[in-house]
Amino acid sequence: MDLEGNNGFVRAGAAIPLVKVADCACNATRIIELIKEAEGKGLQFVVFPELSLTAYTCGDLFHQQKLLNEAAGQLGLILKSTSETSVVAMLGMPLRSEDRLYNCAAAIQRGKVLGIVPKTYIPGHREFYEERWFSAGSGIRTPEIIIAGQVVPFGTDLIFTDNEDERICFGIELCEDLWVPLPPSSYLALAGAKIIFNLSASNELVEKNEYRKMLISTQSARCISGYVYASSGTGESTTDIVFGGNGLIYENGNQLREADRFSDSEQLIYSDIDILNLINDRAKNTCFSKTKERREYRNIRFDIGGTKTERIERKVDPFPFVPVREKDRDTRCREVFSIQTSGLVKRMRHIGCKNAVIGISGGLDSTLALLVIVKAFEKLGLDVSGITAVTMPGFGTTGESHKNAVDLMKALNVEIREIDIREACSAHFRDIGHDAENHDSTYENVQARERTQVLMDIANMQKGIAVGTGDLSEIALGWSTYNGDHMSMYSVNCGIPKTLVKYLVEWAADNAANKPAGEVLHRILSSPISPELLPPGENGISEQHTEQIIGPYELHDFFLYHIVRYGENPGKVLFLAAIAFEGKYAHDEIKKWLRVFITRFFSQQYKRSCMPDGPKVGSVALSPRGDWRMPSDASAAVWLKELEA
Repeated sequence: MDLEGNNGFVRAGAAIPLVKVADCACNATRIIELIKEAEGKGLQFVVFPELSLTAYTCGDLFHQQKLLNEAAGQLGLILKSTSETSVVAMLGMPLRSEDRLYNCAAAIQRGKVLGIVPKTYIPGHREFYEERWFSAGSGIRTPEIIIAGQVVPFGTDLIFTDNEDERICFGIELCEDLWVPLPPSSYLALAGAKIIFNLSASNELVEKNEYRKMLISTQSARCISGYVYASSGTGESTTDIVFGGNGLIYENGNQLREADRFSDSEQLIYSDIDILNLINDRAKNTCFSKTKERREYRNIRFDIGGTKTERIERKVDPFPFVPVREKDRDTRCREVFSIQTSGLVKRMRHIGCKNAVIGISGGLDSTLALLVIVKAFEKLGLDVSGITAVTMPGFGTTGESHKNAVDLMKALNVEIREIDIREACSAHFRDIGHDAENHDSTYENVQARERTQVLMDIANMQKGIAVGTGDLSEIALGWSTYNGDHMSMYSVNCGIPKTLVKYLVEWAADNAANKPAGEVLHRILSSPISPELLPPGENGISEQHTEQIIGPYELHDFFLYHIVRYGENPGKVLFLAAIAFEGKYAHDEIKKWLRVFITRFFSQQYKRSCMPDGPKVGSVALSPRGDWRMPSDASAAVWLKELEA
């Protein structure tokens, strides 16, 4: 399979069969059916629970030769029945070698056993007294074993790699292996495994499920890997403990799928894991690549099956910068505000500053920045009278935005100054010989630079700091006037994309300290985004709408996240955006705005190369001193060529 041609995805799943304890024939039938179902759904990999061929709760029956022989025989039947299926399946079974019994995972494909991995760590506590029956996999003395008439690689030192594309590589661990201080999966990831499969039998206890999920999430993040987990279901014996049938799929800390616990039905959950994104993250994480704690593995080769994925089986979030769960809203917003305010507080303390100056337009960005300054003054123990908020009407200022600006300043009790810049701009037009009726970029930029000059000079007069308002989306697109609103003494919004700016202001409106402030914030939220640099229409409403000129910010934020965070190719970004915004934007419209994004992102780098200081807030940042170091004259030709193709 061509990984690039498949947009970097492989499809993996967890199967939870309804086992019968010690009935290997019944269990084999269920495993066969689920493997075939997985094949029909386009899976390349499927993992079953620990000891799924016998059931986990056989107890002392594991010492019965009949059970062991039956398990081996039924494995042969599974191999024969699935000899035409390309999906790689991992099932659990007991296996005797050199007078020892091992709790094993057998990886099979197309009627062949690719390899058998024994459990490394055998629990000997309370309900899981496996030491009574099984030996630790770390103690095996032979690298091969004969099973189902095949000579098979056997050991904890196996890693599985696709013949055609070595980037598709996986490893296996079993249940307890994950719960120890140094899980085998950590070493497997360092050896190149992009997906870890865990065959488990983890019983249910109060609050254990959340801890289990946290453990898997953390391990997948630490290993920068996919992690597919299958645990025993309700068919197991309930003599002393109960199993819920956990199926979990994670990718780099993020949950993709979860099975229904305590289901009385068999389950097959699956999702598409983005191998290319994992590779990109590992390449950027130099600590990952430099880790010296490595082990030697035998490389087991296989040929991955499956065809090109036309539609991926996972949610593509259209708003990657905004919290998905509503319950996270308050925590996330408070955290973002804390990062912004702490950055400003430190800067003001360092320079011995007790005054701040900001231009207020009545728009989202300056609103958020003013809220941050007010919070910073609260932390510094300073009176908000030291905040000078300046509204500077220009040729395009509308009555609505002016009213919003003034009302917001009044509601927050800051010092209000109004300086009309039209006369100063007109004088400047005359000085440079520009026709004031020519509403070109000079006409617009003169206003932006005049406003910046006013703010800087007032800050000098007050021995204060001029706080910038530009957000991450505008910085990415270069949607600012060079040495105008592009410049400030500290930029509190530089790590906040536009979609998150709106989210934060909305949260502030719902949690405003006073009713007037909340009402103004809601008015600002309902206003269209506009620079208001061109004269309004006859009705006094601005006809200059930013998103009509450069495209919807929700699309640009999506492009920004996937291109900068994961280094994704334009074709893949287009593929993902078409899924995320299905029903809202047509494919050609998304492509049009992606072309705009790529073109502007490259051509406007020179503005980012000298951007002011400001705090990084999320995983995407564009500071030339840290996260994004790009030449100002790099060509976008290769990216645009792929997009057009």
